[in-house]
Amino acid sequence: MDGALMDPEQILRSVNTPLTSPAYAPVAARFTDREYLNIVYRTDADALRAVVPEPLEIDEPLVRFEVMKMGDVTSFGPYVEAGQAIPVRLGDERGEYVHAMYLDNFPATAAGREISAYPKVMGKPSLYADGAALVGTLDIGNLRVANATMGYKHHPLDLGEAEAQITAPAFMLKIVPGYRGEPRVCELVRSQITDIVVKEAHTGPARLQLFEHVLAPLADLPVREVVSASHIVTDLTLGGAVPVHDYLEAS
Repeated sequence: MDGALMDPEQILRSVNTPLTSPAYAPVAARFTDREYLNIVYRTDADALRAVVPEPLEIDEPLVRFEVMKMGDVTSFGPYVEAGQAIPVRLGDERGEYVHAMYLDNFPATAAGREISAYPKVMGKPSLYADGAALVGTLDIGNLRVANATMGYKHHPLDLGEAEAQITAPAFMLKIVPGYRGEPRVCELVRSQITDIVVKEAHTGPARLQLFEHVLAPLADLPVREVVSASHIVTDLTLGGAVPVHDYLEAS
C-alpha cells in the first residue's frame, strides 16, 4: 500500500477526540448579546463545605445560580446554559468555584469539558420574559429542577459592578482519568473573562426554587435566603484555563 501515513506531528496538532470527527471548531468563541440572570442566595454551610475542594476557602455560605442565554456564538451557534457558582478565595484572590453547568448544545458541552474544565453536562435550560418577570428554568429530561424569577428591569445596576460580577476569576477541577482508574491529570485551574463589554444591567427582587433530582443535585445546596439578583447583557470572549494547583504533585 503506497503513500505516507499520518505522522506524529499531524496527530499532536489535533486536540480532539475523535481525531477525524471533532465535536467543536478549533477557534475562540465570541459571545454577542450574552444575557445573564444571576441570583445569589444563602445556603447551608456544611453542605457547601462538602462540595468545595481545598485549597479553596469559603468566607460565607453563598451560591450564585445563573442562567445564560447565548443569542449569537461563533462556532457554537445559539444555546442556553444554567448552573451554580460558589464564591471562594484562593489565598488573597476572590473568585468563584464553578460547581455545576447544564446546557442544550453538545459542541459547547464537549469544548467546555475538554479544552477547559467546566463541569458541563446536557440539560434543558431556558431564559425568557414572562410579562413583568424575567424567568429562568432548568429541566432534566421531563422534570423541572430549577425555577428562577426576577422583576424585569426594576432598577439600573452600575455597569462597573455588573462587569465585576461577570469577570470574577473562575476556579474548576480538571480531572483526566488514566486507563486503570487512577487520575493522569488532577488540577485546580483558573480562568477569567477579560474581553468584555457590558451593554445593560439591572437588579430587582427575585425568587429561586430548586427541586431534587439524582442527575442534577442543585437542591443539595438548598435556598435559605435570596441575597441579590441581576440581569446583565454583554459581549465577551472566554479566557483560557491555567493550572494553579496540582493535586498529584501535592500528594
